[in-house]
Amino acid sequence: MVLVTGGGNGIGRECALLAGLEGAKVMVNDLGAGVSGKDEGSAGPAETVAQEIRAAGGEAISNSESVSSYAAVQAMIEQAVGAFGRIDAVINPAGILRDGMFHKMSERDWDAVIDVHLRGAFNVSRAAVELFRGQGRGSFVHFTSTSGLIGNIGQANYAAAKMGVVGLSRILAMEGAAKGVRSNVIAPFAWTRMIASIPVTDEQSAQRVERMRTGMRAEQVAQLAVALAADAAAAVTGQIFAVRGNEVILFSQPRPVGSVARCDGWTPESLLSAGLPALQPRFTDLGASASVFPYDPV
Repeated sequence: MVLVTGGGNGIGRECALLAGLEGAKVMVNDLGAGVSGKDEGSAGPAETVAQEIRAAGGEAISNSESVSSYAAVQAMIEQAVGAFGRIDAVINPAGILRDGMFHKMSERDWDAVIDVHLRGAFNVSRAAVELFRGQGRGSFVHFTSTSGLIGNIGQANYAAAKMGVVGLSRILAMEGAAKGVRSNVIAPFAWTRMIASIPVTDEQSAQRVERMRTGMRAEQVAQLAVALAADAAAAVTGQIFAVRGNEVILFSQPRPVGSVARCDGWTPESLLSAGLPALQPRFTDLGASASVFPYDPV
């Protein structure tokens, strides 16, 4: 049985439909709100997807609570277990955007994005992890973004939340290894309503967005998400993946790339004159992301 958050639209919808097609029982969760999460929401999108799964011969129920509320997520898990008897995987792409330059970002917009992405990842993981440990297996498939892994101007809140999800997933994998509990993250490249909300300011960005619309689709991301949720992926945990069209990318994870040492210790002056200049050739270029990866919020 699979819980899919944000399952009413975009990547979440494709994950829910594919999981149902592959034979999983599915709970489709979606608040039914807009991209910014500022409106009240609706039960319609989640139930529509659940109906599609049932119409195709699968088993599915819906839920329209917010992942930002731990009490709501606990009730969500209880609803799923009550309906299907157990829960085996959580696929968690639920998210919102509140973009803006950091020097103009409001506390409200910061909190809203952290609440849905990072607090939401905690909520769904914490509510399910003891069940997973008790039954000796379970898979978390969380979603990160290259906005955090590499960087994207105007998304400090989103990037911070998405890097937090990476750290959470790593610890879930480490702590869960002895109990059959797995956790991985995916950075998706796919045309979704969030991508559609990106302002197109010049011809170059228009061409980039058009390439994503036609060649990088949500259903391509869903293939990996559903695969990672499967028992057959029991050996895959603690990893960071990206999906770009038909390409699956494995990311490196932060490890030391260089060091400097001094027998008599460092001072600010010696670090500035010798230590930092020695490390500088290995510094990560701030501009590297622009030529390698397009903008890709979940």
